[in-house]
Amino acid sequence: MIKLDSEEKEILEAFESGNLKRAKSAVEEMKAHQAIAEATFRKDARISIRLSSKDLRALQARALQEGIPCQTFVSSVLHRFVDGRLVDKSVKK
Repeated sequence: MIKLDSEEKEILEAFESGNLKRAKSAVEEMKAHQAIAEATFRKDARISIRLSSKDLRALQARALQEGIPCQTFVSSVLHRFVDGRLVDKSVKK
């Protein structure tokens, strides 16, 4: 069983007793997040690239580890890179 801290216990008790209420802005926030997610995952362009077979096998292996299709994995990696969320750790700043 997972150990909860006091704040987590308080939230769980409020949930179980029905005392939690949705924030007034929850519907608008969910719509905004949904729009962002849809825009992020919309596939509206196609590319072709040449890779070494070694790199392709490595990508396929990593995708398999993640439990997702290889093209989805490659798209995710590229998306995180262009968003600045994927950085080269070997580069010294």
